[in-house]
Amino acid sequence: MSDHEYQRQVEELERESATAARLFDIRLVIGGLFAIYGVIMTIAGIGASDADLEKAQDININLWTGIGMLALGLFFLAWVRLRPVVPAPSTEERSGE
Repeated sequence: MSDHEYQRQVEELERESATAARLFDIRLVIGGLFAIYGVIMTIAGIGASDADLEKAQDININLWTGIGMLALGLFFLAWVRLRPVVPAPSTEERSGE
């Protein structure tokens, strides 16, 4: 195996590693779930009946919880976008070669 071919394989594996790191970032999973559940809760809160509001002492819990969850989910998704995961440097970069 030539040195050039070895270097090409190493670079390809580093690209795949970086893609996997971004794909499985926990902030993306948490943000996505909170955003989805936030939308569902907000819709449930908008369609709340008078009987539902009476049970909660005239506070629309579903609406406020949905808005809070949606805001938290959007925060996590913005965080992923603004501060992406940077993979660890390879052994060659650490050794200074």
